[in-house]
Amino acid sequence: MQVLAVASEIFPLVKTGGLADVAGALPLALKPLGIRTRTLIPGYPSVLAAVKGAVACHRFDDLLGEEATVLEVEHRGLDLLILDAPSLYDRAGGPYLDPAGIDHADNWKRFAALSRAAAEIAAGVLSGWQPDLVHAHDWQAAMAPVYMRYGLVPERPSAVTIHNIAFQGQFASSIFAGLDLPPHAFSIEGVEYYGDVGFLKGGLQTTHAITTVSPSYAEEILTPAFGMGLEGVIGARVADLTGIVNGIDAHVWDPATDPMISAHYSAGNMKRRPENRRAVAEHFGLDQDQGPIFCVVSRLTWQKGMDLLAEVADEIVARGGKLAVLGSGDADLESALRAAAARYPGRVGLSLGYNEPLSHLMQAGSDAILIPSRFEPCGLTQLYALRYGCIPVVGHTGGLADTVIDANEAALNARVATGVQFSTIDLSGLRLALRRTFRLYENQKLWTQMQKQGMKSDVSWEKSAETYAALYARLVSKGI
Repeated sequence: MQVLAVASEIFPLVKTGGLADVAGALPLALKPLGIRTRTLIPGYPSVLAAVKGAVACHRFDDLLGEEATVLEVEHRGLDLLILDAPSLYDRAGGPYLDPAGIDHADNWKRFAALSRAAAEIAAGVLSGWQPDLVHAHDWQAAMAPVYMRYGLVPERPSAVTIHNIAFQGQFASSIFAGLDLPPHAFSIEGVEYYGDVGFLKGGLQTTHAITTVSPSYAEEILTPAFGMGLEGVIGARVADLTGIVNGIDAHVWDPATDPMISAHYSAGNMKRRPENRRAVAEHFGLDQDQGPIFCVVSRLTWQKGMDLLAEVADEIVARGGKLAVLGSGDADLESALRAAAARYPGRVGLSLGYNEPLSHLMQAGSDAILIPSRFEPCGLTQLYALRYGCIPVVGHTGGLADTVIDANEAALNARVATGVQFSTIDLSGLRLALRRTFRLYENQKLWTQMQKQGMKSDVSWEKSAETYAALYARLVSKGI
């Protein structure tokens, strides 16, 4: 089976969050199942600089008014199609934001063009290759099935994966004229969304299958509390909705071989794990004592519950713990955490920004990781934590609820507990979870049991890839 995936970021070339990890890992997991995936991504400067030997395979003279070239290249086992459109992607800043942290004003065009190119490829513009199915990730690629449905190749099956429904790609109706769609596409059945143009909404209306990244999140987004205005659209298509939990690349994230950590270890032999703990403490300037190290590797946003974290830093220190934070985000939250680090030198450490090697070391050396997300479609951080014996302390929501087994009495007695969950995701709920975690940590035999149980969890892509493969097969066999 030949699949065209479409994504705005992909690990290891460009990453702002979990979407990149999924886009990079799923094709590799599908390959042993007889599925070849070619992934179309934008030609950001960092992408073009990183790949070697890319060859032009198609040229667009007028892609929504812009010139563009499709390049094909293999990079670290990934078959890539790169949309090289300098007028859209050759600029400073990140994939979505300029150097000042403001959305690029033409993001609508940048990602509509990506989707339009995907639909053209689905229709067969590449010589010698046409996909059996198109798999679009998030709003940035969700217009691909829109372009397919409205004329280019309506019979070709497609799937849209929602990684986070909070990000929808909603733009003023004035941009519709630049999308090169027929007038009737601006309708409730198409891209019209509360008078605006909705990229994700349009994709959900026109795709043949909708997936999201955990079973619990698939249920949550059917409700007003989590559907972010799209619960009605999704509810009308519930028969086409599937929740498939993400996996992680078990080769990249393996404490027995990881080149980014100080000492290797496994569930069967954890003797050297404390060396990583000492390295974490040293990096963040934390005291080298036996108090538990709580880490955070996250975007510093309200969704991730980072305002709650800032509130409980004092309690963590008062109970003898330490806190190491890696991330960036809201200026007020960064300031609050910076103030906590200043109040408690040796007990609270902060590293602002994105640092992939440091995130590996923190998972390998911290005792527990705090993930107080108010909603979490899947989350990969807790999966890394399980793999590395770092106990997840998580809000009971989305993929966090699906992947972490709470250390309640029954689970502890059955020796299956892997972390701590809290259902009321507010300040009091997090404080109660912390108190439970401190009590568990006092019993090092029990704590080690939980670490080893977590490390035995199957967090790989194997089962999830099989589910995706079965979904693809159903869509293709229907001859849609």
